[in-house]
Amino acid sequence: MSSAAPAAGPPGKTLIAGVGNIFLGDDGFGVEAVRRLAEHPLPEGVEVVDAGVRGVHLAYQMLEGYHTVLLVDAAARGGAPGTVYLLDATTSSAPAAGATALDGHHMTPDTVLALLDTLSAGTGQRRPQRVLVVGCEPADVAEGIGLSAPVEAAVDEAVRLVLRLVGADVPAADAADEPAAGAAHEPEHPAEEPAPVANGPGTSERNTTPC
Repeated sequence: MSSAAPAAGPPGKTLIAGVGNIFLGDDGFGVEAVRRLAEHPLPEGVEVVDAGVRGVHLAYQMLEGYHTVLLVDAAARGGAPGTVYLLDATTSSAPAAGATALDGHHMTPDTVLALLDTLSAGTGQRRPQRVLVVGCEPADVAEGIGLSAPVEAAVDEAVRLVLRLVGADVPAADAADEPAAGAAHEPEHPAEEPAPVANGPGTSERNTTPC
């Protein structure tokens, strides 16, 4: 796969946030992915943060004038472990009926996104115009540190996808690699942005075990 013509980056400021609990196995996927992303040169206006499980902090940060937010997280959607997804989460989601009180240390991206409208109304700030989730199907989210083999192998694939989405150069050695088996929604041509799935993220559970 060539990196000769990377996709044009989104207009305005862009936030890339790694989400997840490193003490729950594959739930640490997003944190590891942004750690590797931070090693790559990124276009001006693109910021990378390790949000971890600080959901309320992330929700407030998403209202700080970003045009686009890319959340990187484990996403359980029923695919083969290690499958990489691109999901469109721009439209806010209503909190589930009977949802428990918000806990700033145990929030999935679904909860963070549902909180945005409430926070924007209270602060007068606007939510991002576009929110995408780069997710990976987990194999194991039991207590423990370290990614499973298929999810570890998918981290670099997710990094390449994010680099294309923000219009960054993909290193030649990486661009020559074939996509991981089962990886979803990669562009056939680097100049084309992948079409995200429209029905939003199905993130892995991380709100039963404190970090």
